Amino acid sequence: MKIFNVVFCVLFVLFAALQWNDPDPYIWVPIYLYGAIFCALAVTGRYYKGWYLFGIVACLVYAVTLFFAKDGVLSWMTEHHAENIAGSMKAEKPWIEDTREFFGLFIIILVLLINYVNAGQKTAKKMRKKMMKIK
Repeated sequence: MKIFNVVFCVLFVLFAALQWNDPDPYIWVPIYLYGAIFCALAVTGRYYKGWYLFGIVACLVYAVTLFFAKDGVLSWMTEHHAENIAGSMKAEKPWIEDTREFFGLFIIILVLLINYVNAGQKTAKKMRKKMMKIK
């Protein structure tokens, strides 16, 4: 899990840095740094299940909003026939921007969820060790 979290910490910092030229960096830089911070903490063995849940729920709400937005992911899939979203770095069409943002949120949700499950397993393992000492 350490390698997983180091890789995603670095990726999220890079993603945050790439947001400076985005139309809304004040939204995306904090979102990606949130993921980076909790990956960095997990590398050091510190897990915060409540904060993972908060991040998962917040990103999920935003992802659902982007999915059903006027020029969102659903529009990209149905009206625009899932056209290539990686053709150029500059997203000139709003459905491409929203779709890319949706997938960014999906990655963050997935990473936070994996860390949430791992934190639960670590907590259960610690509890078993304590119980063994008591017996």
